[in-house]
Amino acid sequence: MTAYLAGVVSSLLSFIFIVFAIGAIGYLVGAVKVKGIELGTAGVLLVALIWGVVVNFVPSFNFAGVKEIVLWSDKIKSNFGIVSNIGTALFVTAVGLIAGPKFFRSFNKSTVAYIVLGFVIILIGGATAVLFAVFDPNCSSSMAVGLLTGGLTSTPGFSAGKEVAVALDEASKAAAAIDPSVVISTLEADVTAGYGIAYTFGVLGVVLFVQILPKILKVNMAEEVANFQAANQIQIPEPKGKLTQIDPFGFFPFFLAVALGCLIGAIKIPTGNGSYFSLGNSGGCLIGGLIVGHIAHIGRIDLRLTKQTLNFMRELGLVLFLIGAGVPGGVNFISKFRWTYFIYGAVMTTVPMIVGYLLARYVFKLSILNNLGSITGGMTSTPALGTLIATAGTDEVSAAYAATYPFALVSIVLVSKIIIMVL
Repeated sequence: MTAYLAGVVSSLLSFIFIVFAIGAIGYLVGAVKVKGIELGTAGVLLVALIWGVVVNFVPSFNFAGVKEIVLWSDKIKSNFGIVSNIGTALFVTAVGLIAGPKFFRSFNKSTVAYIVLGFVIILIGGATAVLFAVFDPNCSSSMAVGLLTGGLTSTPGFSAGKEVAVALDEASKAAAAIDPSVVISTLEADVTAGYGIAYTFGVLGVVLFVQILPKILKVNMAEEVANFQAANQIQIPEPKGKLTQIDPFGFFPFFLAVALGCLIGAIKIPTGNGSYFSLGNSGGCLIGGLIVGHIAHIGRIDLRLTKQTLNFMRELGLVLFLIGAGVPGGVNFISKFRWTYFIYGAVMTTVPMIVGYLLARYVFKLSILNNLGSITGGMTSTPALGTLIATAGTDEVSAAYAATYPFALVSIVLVSKIIIMVL
């Protein structure tokens, strides 16, 4: 009996069980509707965050012969990071493959709008981060960057901020070894904590925005979708000759796009002071998906995927990303939590989002679907795009996301490094 209980406890606390249990409960939570508003897949994020918070209060214990059970070990941290990275790769590659056939064939005046929005949204967020860091002596530049990247749910920006913070921490340790009076900095810890504090609102805020705004504006979604599709009709040429499909599910072209994206994301461009800029796996996989989706074939090898496969990969990637990023976000949430930090993070989410919406509507005259699609791209919000697709009932809105996202990505990486290095 003891051995049986030990096996049950080990299974319940296993990493695989935790991941799938969070997913199952999260979908149940996401299905709850309140006045027509639901979290959808973002419900998985909420459950993951709660699990991350709760696990901090569960000590190691011995039970039924299971010794030294530690729920939040370095190994589990690493495992959740892998889940998040795989989820991101699946999601953004699927988005790239969906948008790819039309993306390079649809450059027009709207493209300029997407480029400007990608830069402006991030610059507005960066400006708010600088203001809080300057006027609040308790908010360091590294904490501000953590709050900014969490508020914009930008993993590449977070990684870039950590890269600079680690370098500065190492420099302070070296200086302290020479002069003991030098205080060793903990900039990396501040970036990580800030990211965790702001991440919750960063995701849920944009997810709710893309659902609530159309209701406030009383948008006729069916009419908007019809107009959107009519305005975005682009002739996609059929490949000439008979093509060979490597596998019936389209895994070959999908994996090819991911592999290509990882290679693109690994390219490092020096930015001075020993630091580098790179698109990372998220930005690289988006570009990889766009390229493979555009070329459609290599010789006689068919690279086209069915809509069902792409939708499946997109949703699977989204839920894995939310679980992998949500649990560590919950753990980091309480490590240096202050209500002022949470408010700062919420402002860094809300202000750029509203400014971006107003700019898209009144300056660039974008339709509501192109507007919200570009907002999710400019905010680098993977979950919000998933919600927008569900709200609109068409995945074609991902084109605006794909057009805006790369420019926002480049901006957030550069802004994160500059704020820490300058302030």
